[in-house]
Amino acid sequence: MRTGLNTFLLAGLLFLLDLYVFMAVRAVFYGAAARIRTIAFSTYWVISALVILLVLLMPYIHWQDWSKHLRGYVLTIIFAVVVAKLLVAIFLLLDDFRRGITWIVQRFSTPQSTEMTVRGISRSRFLTQLALITGGGMFATFIYGLSNKYNYKVRKMKLAFKNMPPAFKGLKILQLSDIHSGSFDNYDAVRKGVELINSQKADIVLFTGDLVNELAEEMDQYKSLFSQIKAPMGVYATLGNHDYGDYHAWPDKDASGFSHLRMQNLEALKQVHADMGWRLMMNEHVVLEREGQQIGLLGIENWSAMDRFPKYGDMKKAYEGTENLPFKILMSHDPTHWDAQVRTEYPDIDLMLAGHTHGAQFGVEIPGFKWSPSGFVFKEWAGLYTEGKQKLYVNRGFGFLGYPGRVGILPEITIIELV
Repeated sequence: MRTGLNTFLLAGLLFLLDLYVFMAVRAVFYGAAARIRTIAFSTYWVISALVILLVLLMPYIHWQDWSKHLRGYVLTIIFAVVVAKLLVAIFLLLDDFRRGITWIVQRFSTPQSTEMTVRGISRSRFLTQLALITGGGMFATFIYGLSNKYNYKVRKMKLAFKNMPPAFKGLKILQLSDIHSGSFDNYDAVRKGVELINSQKADIVLFTGDLVNELAEEMDQYKSLFSQIKAPMGVYATLGNHDYGDYHAWPDKDASGFSHLRMQNLEALKQVHADMGWRLMMNEHVVLEREGQQIGLLGIENWSAMDRFPKYGDMKKAYEGTENLPFKILMSHDPTHWDAQVRTEYPDIDLMLAGHTHGAQFGVEIPGFKWSPSGFVFKEWAGLYTEGKQKLYVNRGFGFLGYPGRVGILPEITIIELV
């Protein structure tokens, strides 16, 4: 009952938003030919009606049972339409506020021209046109982003550390993160991504978690493909928050939250790593050797400073035995771990590799400037960060989740050369 009421309330708010934005559409097409007005108005209301109808029917059509790919595209279109209209509404509200202030001022002052112009058109008309252009641009941006989800970008950098053993100079590390195989819908595109990975000829490959969205079976189609990733010093992996199956509705979950099926799924996922030849690191470390010299590679389970994400990692357990190693690399899925524990308690961890944020799959990155909504949640959300002698690199993710696309923040393959 309450769900239905909330659905009708949401649909009502969307209808009011549609009416408000339609005033801008009507104003812009006011002087157009009747045929053009008819096409524009009909298109607007058909799209608006379909969105409202989908919202009203969602509690009854079991949309959760739809193909996850179809569901992703439909929700993306609904989201893009609503966000675009909200942007238009913000412009309209600003103009209404401006006109309200102007009316109050003129009400108590000497009468004069009631409307300023911008290059020959009224300011209100200018803002209305700007609102529709901005809203339409945002909608087009979200739709365009659907084509970027497999547009893999190789990011290369050289990192210098004074305490790195000379034998490891030139070591080429390839970092992957956030594969999210359950979101894939194009095997050939993913295959090209794997081929791009292997073409980098890295010395070692490090994967920092979220192989799946929820279930180990999501890798059934892709296990043989990702098993082709090879490196002379091996492929190492750790777990991310999605790998534990915590976001799945397990039918045998008891009052305490325990589920045997969830545990079986986790064991199956561990076996997936083994079948691919990936060394899954569960709160442990390995010693890497080159020409008789050694460095430490640590990998822990998911550890987050945020309560909504699981904290299974045990840094103390992974660190024990590495105290005398001159250089250490840590794989930890969540970048909040760096400030919350690594920097404060383990100052001799030289380089931490993380993922998790995806850079929100939306943002702007140009030389000297980057922005993403992810920055409102995470202090470190993409790229390289340095504090004192310690460095953190946050990978933008190989796959995608939720929004089946990428805008500005492309899927990433990272190459780090130690110098």
